[in-house]
This record gives sequence, structure tokens and C-alpha cells, in this order.
Amino acid sequence: MTSYIFLTSEGYTFQPDSESALPDIENLQVIGIAQGGTPDDAFFDLVSNFPYLKETAFDEVFCYELAQDYEHTRSEFRLKVTE
Repeated sequence: MTSYIFLTSEGYTFQPDSESALPDIENLQVIGIAQGGTPDDAFFDLVSNFPYLKETAFDEVFCYELAQDYEHTRSEFRLKVTE
């Protein structure tokens, strides 16, 4: 099985003791790490093990294989089902 890290660029981060109403830093949020034979399998594993993710405000997530040559392993997913 291969391990994948799931990330999103949705959300904001504030520095400690920030008094600004605007986010201080644009960054990525780690959604989780999951395993699977393919990115699709790992995404299913992630959502199965952490079903609360579908209740968060996050929607667009992407993953990379946890490997030295990860750059070419990106896959994209949606947490929310659109009708």
C-alpha cells in the first residue's frame, strides 16, 4: 500500500497574537494521510476513517504520494457531493 497526504488551499491561518481581522498567511491545510493502492483508494480510505471531513467547510482537496518524486503524483478530489 502507498501512503498519500491530502491537502487543501481552502481556509486561512492567523499568526499567534494577531489582532488583524484579515488572515496573516495564505497556506495549505493538511487534511490527513491515508493509504491505498491508488489515490482514489486512499481518498476512500481517508473519508471512511474520518467521515466528519464531509461535515467541514473544506471541499477541494488534493493529494500527493509520499515519495521522493512526489511532484508528478498529484490527484484532486471533492469532499462535497454536488447535485
